[in-house]
Amino acid sequence: MTQPTLGIAIITYNAAARLAQCLSAVSFADEIVVIDGGSTDATAGIAEAHRARVIEARGWPGFGPQKNRALDALSTDWVLSIDADEVVTPELAASIRAAITDPRADVYSVDRLSSFCGVWVRHSGWYPDWIPRLFKRGTARFSDDLVHERLVISTGKPVARLEGRLMHYSYEDFETVLRKLDAYSSAGAEQRHAAGKRGSFSIAVTRGAWAFLRTYFLRRGFLDGRTGFMIAVFNAQTVYYRFLKLAQLNSPH
Repeated sequence: MTQPTLGIAIITYNAAARLAQCLSAVSFADEIVVIDGGSTDATAGIAEAHRARVIEARGWPGFGPQKNRALDALSTDWVLSIDADEVVTPELAASIRAAITDPRADVYSVDRLSSFCGVWVRHSGWYPDWIPRLFKRGTARFSDDLVHERLVISTGKPVARLEGRLMHYSYEDFETVLRKLDAYSSAGAEQRHAAGKRGSFSIAVTRGAWAFLRTYFLRRGFLDGRTGFMIAVFNAQTVYYRFLKLAQLNSPH
């Protein structure tokens, strides 16, 4: 029998900081596709140096549609979708190879561990974080959401789990935190506005406060110490500004 092929789907925009490590960890794949949104740093060069096929796609459609562009550009039997700030561990790489050689499911979830400003987070709603990322091509696609996209599985079959971790270097410094806070709150407001939802100052305050309480207490962010408090504040601010921006979008000009 012919060995099943594996493709890696990645989207990028000014992702040079962690991209070389990300791509080196998946060098065992048969094909790597990088959909780049017009990076102005060394992203494209790094990707090409790691034998990735880089496709420039200007005009940002949102995270979900952009990730589907990467899926559509692959021709392999299996797809592993990862972000440019995620690194596959050797144990997870071995699990992936074993899963596609002798599959027991069409879709597999990976155990993602994320960091916040250099600290690995094990509570705060961030961990455990099992997310479907490896799938047989044609069995799943990403939702069309602008942000917080999800993998929509079409088979209805159970999702299996892989051994090993996916290390997620999500917020490497405070500059990244502030940049993502602004980007995520704006995308969230636009998505809700398109769905006909409304925002206001009072909604922003109450929803922001609830985001803090949920993260810090209900999701046990206090067990992450100072980092857990910072994440709770970050979540609260993201939600607060999301609904303030939504109120601005709702107001007549």
